[in-house]
Amino acid sequence: MRSPALVVPAVLVAAVLAAGPATAEPGTVRFETLCTPSDPGLEELSGLTVIDGVTYAIGDGGTDHRLAVLDGQCAVSRWLDVPVDPFDVEDLGSYGGDLWLSDTGDNQRRRPTVALTRMTPSDGQGELYRLVYPDGPHDAETLLIEPGGRPVIITKDATGMSGIYVPEGDRSVSELASPGPTPLEKVGELAFTPTTTPGGPPIIVGSILATGGAVSIDGSVAAVRTYNDVYLFPIEDGDVVEALTGEPVVVAVPDQRQGEALAFDADGNLLLASEAAGGPMPPILVLEDATSLVRSDSAAVGEPNTSEATTELEGPSDSRWTLGALAVAAVLILGSIAYAVRSALRRR
Repeated sequence: MRSPALVVPAVLVAAVLAAGPATAEPGTVRFETLCTPSDPGLEELSGLTVIDGVTYAIGDGGTDHRLAVLDGQCAVSRWLDVPVDPFDVEDLGSYGGDLWLSDTGDNQRRRPTVALTRMTPSDGQGELYRLVYPDGPHDAETLLIEPGGRPVIITKDATGMSGIYVPEGDRSVSELASPGPTPLEKVGELAFTPTTTPGGPPIIVGSILATGGAVSIDGSVAAVRTYNDVYLFPIEDGDVVEALTGEPVVVAVPDQRQGEALAFDADGNLLLASEAAGGPMPPILVLEDATSLVRSDSAAVGEPNTSEATTELEGPSDSRWTLGALAVAAVLILGSIAYAVRSALRRR
């Protein structure tokens, strides 16, 4: 499997098709169960963030009108009402002690603007900041906020080519106009290729769909997840967009029905969460000291042992897909597109 890379649209075919499996890289990572939410309001958990040791969570699909404050056992200690009526919140971040909701979901790709919403953790007060794409509507579930405050939005595309957008003029969240809109500019694309990691919704190629993002609290690592894997990028000089051009550490996630949320805590541990997707409430998982995997300087891909929630790390090899594998990938990508269309029809 080849890691995602920042590319221009002309490289689309090569980025999707030229891929190889991985060779073994020493080391093992282990996901543990942190705790399991029980509140039905988190059945569609789509965003996580941590501020001063407190974990905040939000759902999507009609449950995003309020935000949960979690205790150490994943119980909801209180709810904060979102200060504006959201359309489709798909990710959650934090900056400067404030919560930032990524109201960027758009399955039908019909919204003239998307938005970020700032919330104060103490009382839920805040305001709306509208954003507009330069090239028409997109569906996006990934928000990364740089150490300097610039928001980076990564789209979710069934082709595996995710657009990367930032506000014009490299504005930070504190410089956005309210209500706006502030124009966005496209600065690149993140290309995913299918992996063999199990999990995610049926039929689709979940491993090529960006579903969430987070930046470590110390600003050293950016994480982008798909339904199946997490990509960890080292950050230098606070530039997340530049980090996305580098070689990531790739970690396979234990089987999740519809994993969309992740966040770092102050110790560099990575939290991952999933929607219930019609099943029992899934646990929030933790990968301890995840930021150290990047410092180890070993690009890796893992196959999770779901019985023990353990992931073996592997790295790239020189082999290439066979023609049959490419055909299967093409069929799966078409399935992803069909799934996206069906999801759009079910939502507003």
